[in-house]
Amino acid sequence: MKRIADDYLVKWKSDERRKPLLIRGARQIGKTFTIAGFGKNHFENFIKIDFEREPGLKQIFDQDLNPRRICNEIEIIKNVKIVTGETLLFFDEIQECGNAIMSLRYFYEEMPELHIIVTGSLLEFALSDISFPVGRIQFYNMFPLNFSEYLAATGKENLQKLIDKEPKNLSTNIHELLNRELKNYFFIGGMPECVKTYIGTNSIMECSEVQSEIINSLRMDFSKYSPKVDKDCLNSALSEIARNVGNQTKYSSLAQGFSNPTLKKAYQALLMAKLINQINAVNPIGFPAQIVSGRIFKTSFLDIGLMNFISGITISEEYFKTDLLSIYRGSLAEQFVAQEFAVNQSNNLYYWSRQSKSSTAEVDYVIQKQNKWIPVEVKSGSSGSLRSMHRYLDEFNDCSYGIILSSQEYKELPEQKLIFMPIYFAGIISKNTKQEH
Repeated sequence: MKRIADDYLVKWKSDERRKPLLIRGARQIGKTFTIAGFGKNHFENFIKIDFEREPGLKQIFDQDLNPRRICNEIEIIKNVKIVTGETLLFFDEIQECGNAIMSLRYFYEEMPELHIIVTGSLLEFALSDISFPVGRIQFYNMFPLNFSEYLAATGKENLQKLIDKEPKNLSTNIHELLNRELKNYFFIGGMPECVKTYIGTNSIMECSEVQSEIINSLRMDFSKYSPKVDKDCLNSALSEIARNVGNQTKYSSLAQGFSNPTLKKAYQALLMAKLINQINAVNPIGFPAQIVSGRIFKTSFLDIGLMNFISGITISEEYFKTDLLSIYRGSLAEQFVAQEFAVNQSNNLYYWSRQSKSSTAEVDYVIQKQNKWIPVEVKSGSSGSLRSMHRYLDEFNDCSYGIILSSQEYKELPEQKLIFMPIYFAGIISKNTKQEH
């Protein structure tokens, strides 16, 4: 599968300021597969050290953190010559070896010409317990396949090209075709194994079985998080968050019978595991973002397919709804937009909320584009109240337009400073590039 990360890795390879690269992301989103493909296609030699499958190799890092000695031992064990510029050294599941993480500092300082990529599951937990080589590592976040990657993987490259360009009005036939493909994506999601299963079987129900397996494996990891985080609390919190995407998150509602500090720890653990994303309320004046309060926020899920599975959505009831934004009370649409925005907004997700005694207002998302905060609402067509959007545009009059994402076709209302866009354009509008209107 062609991934967005592929192009980033190619640029990283030739970057003069290159550092060892740490790729972050949840389990089973394709990190290892992508790196292995990159190594085999762009280097003469590709050496993979998997600290989970080969725990004995951790001993290489016990003596000292001298990178040349480490390379010599790896060459002997793997029977492959390490040649700078021609070899990619890949440390997988590096969270299992804290010394390997610390060695990255010395690889950068003493062997900067060597290409090194590292990744791991639950890596954030390991990083909190060791001396991390700050400033000696580059970071890259990977996600499940977004809608563009999904279209490419399923052989719909022509449709992919349309949603990767500046949003515009498309023919009714193409618009309806994209909406149908997006509906499939709502239920399949972007986990590589689910997409692969759909390609092979053309069955959404088969994908549900894979989603069940993935959720079970993610839950099995809960025992690794921390002895201070209750597994039952984590299980309940994961399900509750999935069922309440689009609503404000309250610790007290995540599980019954646990104190707020325990619930907060569970929430933070799910964040660290990259299973959820926090969406903060922001005051959209200037940069960096001004978070309104650490107690006011919403939450999105790792993947839309996993979200609808864990929420217990009945596919036979929801799939045949014609309006994408009516599926599961609109929650899948909000999750989709959050997932698309996370890829292009460096995982920084925000919304706008104004609470007062006389009136309240909330805009689903605000995104950064060319040093402007652009409000984005996810609404069912052009119907429904846009009071909050109009209030935002009135209050922040330097904002030149607001975006309404729906199942309807593209339409501009310049007199109201509004642009109605099909929801399948969510990915491209969140790229921080110039967009004239």
